[in-house]
Order: sequence, then C-alpha cells, then structure tokens
Amino acid sequence: MAVIALKCPDIEVAVVDISVPRITAWNSDQLPIYEPGLDDVVKQCRGKNLFFSTDVEKHVCEADIVFVSVNTPTKTRGLGAGKAADLTYWESAARMIADVSKSDKIVVEKSTVPVKTAEAIEKILTHNSKGINFQILSNPEFLAEGTAIEDLFKPDRVLIGGRETPGGQKAIQALKDVYAHWVPEENIITTNLWSAELSKLAANAFLAQRISSVNAMSALCEATGANVSQVAYAVGKDTRIGPKFLNASVGFGGSCFQKDILNLVYICECNGLPEVAEYWKQVIKINDYQKSRFVNRVVASMFNTVSNKKIAILGFAFKKDTGDTRETPAIDVCKGLLGDKACVSIYDPQVTEDQIQRDLTLNKFDWDHPLHLQPMSPTTVKQVSVVWDAYAATKDAHAVCILTEWDEFKSLDYKRIYDNMQKPAFVFDGRNVVDTEKLREIGFIVYSIGKPLDAWLKDMPAIA
Repeated sequence: MAVIALKCPDIEVAVVDISVPRITAWNSDQLPIYEPGLDDVVKQCRGKNLFFSTDVEKHVCEADIVFVSVNTPTKTRGLGAGKAADLTYWESAARMIADVSKSDKIVVEKSTVPVKTAEAIEKILTHNSKGINFQILSNPEFLAEGTAIEDLFKPDRVLIGGRETPGGQKAIQALKDVYAHWVPEENIITTNLWSAELSKLAANAFLAQRISSVNAMSALCEATGANVSQVAYAVGKDTRIGPKFLNASVGFGGSCFQKDILNLVYICECNGLPEVAEYWKQVIKINDYQKSRFVNRVVASMFNTVSNKKIAILGFAFKKDTGDTRETPAIDVCKGLLGDKACVSIYDPQVTEDQIQRDLTLNKFDWDHPLHLQPMSPTTVKQVSVVWDAYAATKDAHAVCILTEWDEFKSLDYKRIYDNMQKPAFVFDGRNVVDTEKLREIGFIVYSIGKPLDAWLKDMPAIA
C-alpha cells in the first residue's frame, strides 16, 4: 500500500487494522516490521496520501477498492486440520465490508487463499449486498521479504484475476490502471479468478520444491564426497533450470511455503487427486528431514550428547534482511537441541528476545493466529538465553550453529570466537556462509551442508 501511495500520488490509500498498537507503530518513527527501504517510502507518503487508521468501517465505507490482506492460517482443528486454510478472518472481513458499504466496491484478495475462496466471498457479499454491486478480484502478492520494496518497484509480473463478465472485466481494468502508473503494460497479466488464485500456490510450491530438491542432493553429496555448491552451480548453468533458489541450507521457512503447499495438498485431496497431493507432500517431508538431519549431525558429532553444553545459535530469522521468524528452521533446530538438554544462546540482529521465546513455546501453526489467541506470556525456556552480539553468544560455547545467512556472519573474527570456545570447537554452518578451509586452519571442526565431511564427522556418523 505504501508503494501504491508513492507511485500514485493522485490515489488516497488508507491502511486499516483493528490492532491499536500496530497502527500506532505505523504512525510512529519505529515501524512494526523491518524491511529495507520501507521506512523511506512510508515517510515520504504518510500524512499526504497514505494514512494508517483503526477506523476500519469509515475507510471501508469510503473506499472504491478494498484490498483484503488478513491472515489465512492453517486450521489447527476441525475439518482439514493441519492442512486446510482457516478462512475465519476472511469471512468476518467480507461480512464487515457488506455491512458498512453504501456504494459499489471492488474487493481484492491479497492474502494467499485457497482456490475458490473468491466464490465463497462472492456468496457472502451478494447475499448481504442490499443492492450494492461487488466485484471480486484476485491479485496475489509475489514480493519476497528482504527485497519487498525493490520487488514492488520492478515486479516480474502483476497478476489480476477476475470474472469473465463485463462487470468483472471493468473491475480488472480499474485495478490495472492503478498498477499501470509504474508497471509496464506487458508485465500486468490478467486471468480468470481461479487461475490467479492457483498461480500463487503454484509459484510457492515450485520455489519450495527447488529448495527441497537441492537439499535432497546435499544429503547425497555428504554421503559421496561431492560438493553441493559445485553441483548446484553446474546445474544452474543450464538455462532451462537457472541458478536461483539452488542454495542448500538447513531448510526453508517463512510464512508461505509450508502453508501454501499444505493448502495445495488439501485442495488436491478434496478434488480426488491423492497422487498429486502425495507428490507435493514430499516437498515438505524433505524440508522436515533436512532440519532433523542437521540436529542429528550436531548431536552425533559432539559424542552423541549435547546435554548441558552451550550451543551458540547465530541467526533466528528465516532469512537475512528480515526480522520475520515465521516457520524459521531455527525453531525446529533449537527445539531439537533443547530436547537433548542443550543450553542455547541465540543472537540475531533483528529478532527480539520476546519473539524468540514466544516462537519456542508456540505449537505448530499457532503463530499465524492473532496474538490474543496465543499463549499470553510464554513460559520462558530456562535453557535459552538471547544475547545482542555474536561474541557473547559464542563465549564458552562447545558449538556454533549458523541458521540465517546474515552478511555480518561472513566477516566475524572467527579466531577470536575459537579462542573463547570450549575445545574441540565445532561450527555447523546451516547456510554455507563461512569459508570452511579458513575455519579448519583456525582449528574448528566444521560441518557445512552438502560439503565433503571432516574426517572427524565421518568417524561420528549421524544416526538418522
């Protein structure tokens, strides 16, 4: 919305939320999320044509176009639990829009939603419309956290799906005109509603699949002495495949990949396609396997026990340049180590202690439900400390696990870290960011995902 306000000075944009603290933060100098470049954009437009408000009904009533970006978490109970999307928040938003509207509106699905959501939303709006005409569009978001502003300034494509009726086409054109302020016409794709809804799930499934593919290869590389970076480079040179999303790691995270694939699996099952569902399930299975394989490697290398050993965790966010920890592999790795009674010391440049403690106490999928539905004060995990610098985290540690590829981890003084650690000193690089040879020269025993193993690691095989 901030980028639309910046690129379309003639359009008034109001961002509304029922959460008072959140809107207060958006109106302050300390925005509630960290995203490179976002500060500048918000500060240029705020108070001119970009407004943040808790007066939801007033702004919805006055709007011509309403973007709905509410959570669509995975259901935790009932029909489809663990897979289906929970449309509770979507439905209440749609009912509120119907209640307060006095003029025709275009309602745009911005949240990632299961295919055919638009149909449900249409039914709610038309049955409560009091003669008002609503058009539903699907306009899924393809930006990536950490590069979101850049992605919005120069999108690969903007996708708009709508009904193939005169009203639907007119609504598509209205939204197209907004994006056309800065996006070249040929990059704005229009489709029917269902294609747009499914394209978002498909794009995320394909991306996650690439990560799981290279991670599956990384296990084979370790077993055979191949180097996954060399394999990925060679594979990526094939123009049909390309080099992106081929970095082996401890696993993918973020708010979308797992949720969207589970959603896809559920839709396939509901449509009588168990084989297709099974195919996509494997992408998640490999991701879970990669995380548990990493934990097993850590424990096995350290004489099969990490009980009461201090382990430094560098990086908790699911990737660099964001403070987002949703579904970050760090959660499962930390829980795995804590399960073996390790003492974990965590450093991340953008994630607060509160957030880390909450993440380590929440049940799966709870993170995507509103705060008031989550456990109020997490019972602080005694074995976890959160520190504000990498050297404090690693002091007296037996091992260092690098779980986020923050640039600063490449340039740390590893000699200083080594000197202050217990020996033998281990580095488990879950993001392949360090120079393994240099670290070995210092004296570390290094495990790097998909890279040839130290003799030490070969002697201490991980029990899967």
